[in-house]
Amino acid sequence: MSRIYSGMAFTNIRRGRRTYLPYMMSCIMTISIYYIICSLATNENLPDMWGGNIIQSYMGFGQIIVSIFAFIFLFYINSFLLKRRKSEFGLYNILGMEKRHIARIVLMETFFTYVLVMAAGILAGTLLDKLMYLLLAKALGGALPIGFYVSWTAIFKALGLFGLIFLLILANSVRQIYKSGPAELLRSENTGEREPKAKWVLAVLGIICLGSGYYIAVTTTNPVAAFAMFFVAVILVIIGTYLVFTAGSIALLKLMKKNRSYYYKTKHFIGVSSMMYRMKRNAVGLANICILSTMVLVMISAVLSIYVGIGDSVKQRYPEEFTISSMADDPLNIDVTEILESSLAEEGLKTKNTVSYEDLSISAVYEEDEDRFITDTDAYGGLSAIQAYNRIHTFVFVTLDDYNRCMGTDLSLEGADEVLIYPHDSLDTGAINIFDLHLQVAGTVDEFMPSSNMAANVMNGSYVIVKDNAVLDALCGFNEEVYGEYSSYIQYNYLTDVAGDPEDNRDAIIRARDNAAAEIAALESPEGSPFQGSTASLSCRTLEAESFGSDFTGLFFVGIFLGLLFLMATVLIMYYKQLTEGYEDRKRFEILQNVGMSHREVRKSINSQVLLIFFLPLVTAGVHVAFDFPFIYRVLNLLGLFNLKLFALSTAGCFLVFTVFYIIVYVMTSRLYYRIVKK
Repeated sequence: MSRIYSGMAFTNIRRGRRTYLPYMMSCIMTISIYYIICSLATNENLPDMWGGNIIQSYMGFGQIIVSIFAFIFLFYINSFLLKRRKSEFGLYNILGMEKRHIARIVLMETFFTYVLVMAAGILAGTLLDKLMYLLLAKALGGALPIGFYVSWTAIFKALGLFGLIFLLILANSVRQIYKSGPAELLRSENTGEREPKAKWVLAVLGIICLGSGYYIAVTTTNPVAAFAMFFVAVILVIIGTYLVFTAGSIALLKLMKKNRSYYYKTKHFIGVSSMMYRMKRNAVGLANICILSTMVLVMISAVLSIYVGIGDSVKQRYPEEFTISSMADDPLNIDVTEILESSLAEEGLKTKNTVSYEDLSISAVYEEDEDRFITDTDAYGGLSAIQAYNRIHTFVFVTLDDYNRCMGTDLSLEGADEVLIYPHDSLDTGAINIFDLHLQVAGTVDEFMPSSNMAANVMNGSYVIVKDNAVLDALCGFNEEVYGEYSSYIQYNYLTDVAGDPEDNRDAIIRARDNAAAEIAALESPEGSPFQGSTASLSCRTLEAESFGSDFTGLFFVGIFLGLLFLMATVLIMYYKQLTEGYEDRKRFEILQNVGMSHREVRKSINSQVLLIFFLPLVTAGVHVAFDFPFIYRVLNLLGLFNLKLFALSTAGCFLVFTVFYIIVYVMTSRLYYRIVKK
């Protein structure tokens, strides 16, 4: 008897290859990507490379995302298969086969599918895993071990995860078989939904959710606030998308139906009526396609911008090759700079673009009603975290003497209450009222000396030039009174570049840095000093560039993996949507042709419907991306990406490529739909 069940299961899979093959291919791709991520996360050679540990942590995060995605995606796709199979199960039941026998057939089909996709997925993952490792090693500049590597840990994880998913899919299929009667199963393919009512409240709520998400994306100007509000905005947009596509689209179709001059045309009449007849299911599918398309566009454009812009990010964070930062009143600052210069000279390296100055960084919340910057935590304690982040402004104060000396200028200020500013973001006020000081903005400067102070770059920030050290000390004193042990201090900065090509001098630069760092660490403070050794930190751009590269390379690979998964899901949902609706519409279009509708009119109606179904999600995804663009850019600021042009080009390029790909999928699936309908 078991041979009969297994034979029927195998025959069903073979005969239903049009529906099973895309499903199995998607399972194979998901399994292979999961295997690769798990394998890289446990690869014993990866930690030996610079930044390998960081990349493995990203891969661990990727495992979680892919696991969640696999559960949701495979369940959703299987629902299409199950709907196509219900009439077949009903026929078995009517012909005398008991439901427990049907359940055994489904069990064998699920088992065969599981074995086939696991074998193919792990094989594909094993073959591609070596390629991915080689690409990572090439990006990180690591050694390339010879040999074939199989991760048994990744295999066991994949077998366990997808075994659980297939077991749950099987349980869901059996549940639906047992709860439905033979007649209900037999008619399931031809069972549509009643024409839904226009739910105006939900439609308006969807517009409000979308508008709120867009408002947050457009008005959140602070990168930290953007990061904090990112998931809130995403959830609002997702909820708004579903509500607008379900309730909003029904309301729109109702309005189109009321427009007699539009509705009573053959292609419009059939298209509008057909979509309204089962709009609830259509709308959910369209919303899924829209959200997945948005995810693909945002993820690929973001990680591409980050990866391509590594060089810009490093230069933004480290404007010169070497940076020394310490407390300004540290007596060892002169010794530290001399040690670095001596180490560079010993390696035959010459310095250039050397600057040294003191600065003080203070963050405050702008109170528009009183036109002042609040530093007292009790005063802005009533603000929410997001309100405070949006109003926060970071000032980096330097003295006029330091600015003139570093920039070779001869600027002047009349009084101690006057300042000059170099805005990273425009300062919308003519004065800086902070603490008990009223600093009048006397003008702006067009450029500023090299600075590694990221606070003014990430936050809404301005570099402020004050008259002298007396003003700087007063600001520092007020800051200490307010923040106590958490207050910032006047910082000594020494920055210098190295003459020549950094790539040619790489080894010499690293040796000079290591020697200088060792000597600085051995310094002892003079007797009576409050410090225990030097407070200086020494940064080297060449070394930090490798760290940046490992961080962003890991993000890039995880982003590409997830982008491919979302893209596959988008295509597969389109395919099954058209396949399912093609079989459902075939009978209806046969009736229309029998009552006099020409073949040409049928095709026009199909094209009208398919065009709307396909391109509405793409257009909506484009709108989502347009509103999210400034929001995502501010989040990327936290990762050191400030190249707006690069991100804009990446986003536009990804959208164009995705649109071309989308059109190709449209052409293929519309032909499939038409072939099914015209049979």
